Amino acid sequence: MARPLMVQGTMSGAGKSLLCAALCRILKQDGWKVAPFKSQNMALNSYVTRDGLEMGRAQVTQAQAAGVEPDVRMNPILLKPSSDVGSQVIVNGEVRGQMRAADYFRHKTALIPDVLKAYRSLEKEFDAIVIEGAGSPAEINLKKNDIVNMGLARLVDAPVLLVGDIDPGGVFAQLYGTVALLEKEEKARIKGLIINKFRGDVEILRPGLTMLEELTGVPVLGVVPYLRVDVDEEDSLAPGLKQTAVHKSLDVAVVRLPRISNFTDFAPLEAHPLLGVRYVSEARELGEPDLLILPGTKSTVSDLLWLRQSGLETAILKLAERGVPILGICGGYQMLGRSLSDPTGTEGGGAQPVRGMGLLPIDTVFDEKKRRARVRGEVCFGPLHGAYVEGYEIHNGRTESGGEPFCLLEDGTPDGCAAGSAWGTYLHGLFDSGQATSALARALCERKGIQPSEAAPQSREDYLNAQYDLLADAVRRALDMERVYAILEGKA
Repeated sequence: MARPLMVQGTMSGAGKSLLCAALCRILKQDGWKVAPFKSQNMALNSYVTRDGLEMGRAQVTQAQAAGVEPDVRMNPILLKPSSDVGSQVIVNGEVRGQMRAADYFRHKTALIPDVLKAYRSLEKEFDAIVIEGAGSPAEINLKKNDIVNMGLARLVDAPVLLVGDIDPGGVFAQLYGTVALLEKEEKARIKGLIINKFRGDVEILRPGLTMLEELTGVPVLGVVPYLRVDVDEEDSLAPGLKQTAVHKSLDVAVVRLPRISNFTDFAPLEAHPLLGVRYVSEARELGEPDLLILPGTKSTVSDLLWLRQSGLETAILKLAERGVPILGICGGYQMLGRSLSDPTGTEGGGAQPVRGMGLLPIDTVFDEKKRRARVRGEVCFGPLHGAYVEGYEIHNGRTESGGEPFCLLEDGTPDGCAAGSAWGTYLHGLFDSGQATSALARALCERKGIQPSEAAPQSREDYLNAQYDLLADAVRRALDMERVYAILEGKA
């Protein structure tokens, strides 16, 4: 039976996901068969498993760090926000429907059997399970029906490491206040404290660490430095989404839509030596990029209307007139078409079709059935012609195309559409193989009249494995791993 180890945080963004990935990698390096687990995840970045089920990207990253195939059991509940007060609820990789936040809060304890079934199944197959909490265990208004922090720790009898983020300041108050707000039985579960994202001389912290241990009665296991490793981020807190300027030869502008999803699609571009990726949310920020990308979104129609109202649509159409390449992925691809219809109300678009941007000869009709599939293929259009691509589709809606396909899938099915300088595809992970990234960089260099890099394309998998090792090495140096293992093995 697997031994559990749970990482909880003093707040969202404390670094739980990254530390869980690091612990997964360290355990793998030390010969453990380890799986990640998060009972309930809220994120718009999702992934399709080999069996066509949907799960959150954080547990995908952690599974990759652990060297195991991502499995929907690692994230049995995924909430994808569709508005400020509601989400699409996905259980065991399948859509259960839309719920308002208040309704889900009342309903979620009914999902405990699903959570425990997934966990108990993993427990039989692995040596250890690294569990990630969500938000903070001290959110006292939510504790009654908690199934993701101390409520889950109680259900699976997991010891807890509590992580605080020193970067914004106030980390001692974060950690002490969180422990103070917990009940006696919950405090007993916390076996170690971790300070994360530290910049500077650790010796300066020593007096504070000693006082924190005396006040809480919990040992500090280490101070993790601010790590600059490049692994996939999960949600809108990702630092990359705040990147508004680039200092590389090629300027790639990605529109930061209000409900942007799967922005991890662009991580391989960010890692390329010539491609600078920045995010824009206002027309005045757009400038004249070498490539404009419309990304995926959870709410295509409402985000298209936002583009229109903000003036970004007009600015994008002017770029298209000047021949600037424009790439749409998933929801962004749908926006580039002639029309979007929502007869069943899946997108909340109303009975009448909505006019698209008109850059591609396609029409999209939304329905309630979501397509989830892992696919492979070859780009058959223009500058990326011949590039091998491997990714996944995850979208509502059927798109009828009257133009040239962007790529052909291995079963002969056409995907996407290309016309002039506009390209569109449903493939997430388009650039992960490395071939499409290299072909794109060469094409943009040629258009700009600069010399392309001749470096061999690197697969995303190889790149990430090197980053996971760097992450694990840094965290191993920072933590008292002997004590961490004692906690994991029940000897603390």
